Amino acid sequence: MCCLFASLMVFGPRFAILVWWLMDSARWQLAFSNFFIPLLGFLFLPWTTLAYVAVFPGGIVFFDWIILGLAIVIDIASYSSGEYGRRRRYVVEPY
Repeated sequence: MCCLFASLMVFGPRFAILVWWLMDSARWQLAFSNFFIPLLGFLFLPWTTLAYVAVFPGGIVFFDWIILGLAIVIDIASYSSGEYGRRRRYVVEPY
């Protein structure tokens, strides 16, 4: 179950970015001026990239910053959750 969750955290947002970019590339061109920034977002911060494209067209106001902050937290959690499970596995319990 943990491997399935980890796979969804890694590949799920990247697949969503690819599908959304193919279906609505005009929105992506509106949000980003070049191809380099969304490529970096695809590789390193996929949830934040998805959130930015979702909130950008109307301008970024207060609530949109909260959404972007949550997306950054989700990205960081997806990278650090594997270490937490691995660390818990190697802890030796005293008798």
